[in-house]
Amino acid sequence: MYDYMKALQKRFDRQEHSKLDAHIKSAHEELRRDMDTAGRRKLLRLLDAQNTLLVESKLMSFTAGFKLAWGMAKELEADGLYSFEQEEEEHICHPAEQEDKMAKRRPSGDGMVRKRGDGRWEGRIVVGHKKNGTPIFQHAYAHTQKELTEKLHQNIERYQDVELTEDSRMTLGEWLDRWLTEYKAGTVRPGTLKSYRCYIEYYIKPQLGDKQVSLVTSQDVQKLYRRLKGNGRVREHPRFGSALLDTTINRLHAIFHQAMEDALHAHIIAKNPTVGATVPKASHAPKRVLTDKELDTFLDAVREDKIWGDFFYVELTTGLRRGEICGLMWQDFDARNGVLQVRRTLHNRKLGVDMLGKTKTRGGERTIVLPRSTAEILRRRKENAITQWIFPDPVRPELPLSPNCAYTHMKAILHKAGLPSIRFHDLRHTFATHALTSGVDAKTLSGILGHTNASFTLDTYTHVTTDMQKQACGIVGGFMEDIFGKELKPWQENEKPGTEP
Repeated sequence: MYDYMKALQKRFDRQEHSKLDAHIKSAHEELRRDMDTAGRRKLLRLLDAQNTLLVESKLMSFTAGFKLAWGMAKELEADGLYSFEQEEEEHICHPAEQEDKMAKRRPSGDGMVRKRGDGRWEGRIVVGHKKNGTPIFQHAYAHTQKELTEKLHQNIERYQDVELTEDSRMTLGEWLDRWLTEYKAGTVRPGTLKSYRCYIEYYIKPQLGDKQVSLVTSQDVQKLYRRLKGNGRVREHPRFGSALLDTTINRLHAIFHQAMEDALHAHIIAKNPTVGATVPKASHAPKRVLTDKELDTFLDAVREDKIWGDFFYVELTTGLRRGEICGLMWQDFDARNGVLQVRRTLHNRKLGVDMLGKTKTRGGERTIVLPRSTAEILRRRKENAITQWIFPDPVRPELPLSPNCAYTHMKAILHKAGLPSIRFHDLRHTFATHALTSGVDAKTLSGILGHTNASFTLDTYTHVTTDMQKQACGIVGGFMEDIFGKELKPWQENEKPGTEP
């Protein structure tokens, strides 16, 4: 501390007294000439003692003033009015010849090392700048200088060629909230945005939400996934307990990765911590295709209901998504040519109101040439139509049929008929699987289903097991055989020749 204050005083005490020094030197020489050797020795010892006393007195005075300034600075710092640490590092602890450089914008990677009063070593490097040009520092602490040097080298490598903004100081929770509002709202479907928010609120925020976003590491991400896999479920499941499904963690990783990738591009983080994380492989439920006997039983049950008979027949012969068939309007149906246009999808009700939106994919807006039997059903239905919707709400016909209502009614029909429980989407799988086994090529089927490209269709349906393929050959019997066997030609003719798959 003594040597530090002495050096600090020397840096500040730069006054030169050339005239006074010359006068003292002249008087000293004159006195030496008039004294013998013994007297000269006494005079020199006196002068040395006097100089030592003067230096020590000046140092004591400087130290007392420094301590007073230190105390005042700390009081101001506590009130957020001043930062002595920054002032010291930028103006005191640097050589005088560097002061002009420090007044300028400090480049990223620039930094300092010092030993703290508590014995620890502290180092920091510049990783970015605020809007006013003030540098943003990344700190590192260690018990030894060697350990600190290793940490600083790691930070320098991590933040090389990085220019972070002051938003890097926000927490991960704050960034994720901004990401949902500014990056995803209006770009994804309301249901998708809602699921993003649920994943973030339930799984990410409770564990990492309070941590500074720029300090989240790959180890933090991996630890999060490991913890969720073992005990991450919000409510305990009777079958799976507290463990979170691999599929859920996989989806969470996709959301987390996208959010942190956007943070990287916005200069909020130096590296995406989700890159390289080990994620459980998603396990999707196997596709369930109705057998010949099951479909006959299902149709027998549906025909007894005048409301739902047409609905499920159209679904089984078009493979429309649940929201797509519920959102159909009469303006979409060309009765003369037997053509149906898919232009929109209906989302599940929110606060009692159905939400119309765009189709799921860019290939979702499509034109389907209907089988003759399906077109005839819609023609008869149109003659008695009292609303713009092809399948209106049974209670309030001015509104479309709710997707949730269609799902619930399908479940009720299955239960009443003694059939196994399936998803609504499995009706779409039933259509697609039998279409392929009946000779419809993947490109044509891709257009009917509204897939982005034919490769996705193949990836989706070529992994059906051999047993399921054999089973699919006997699906729906004569009912579907007439449709696909005799009416493939309109679909095939609808395909544009010479186009690439």
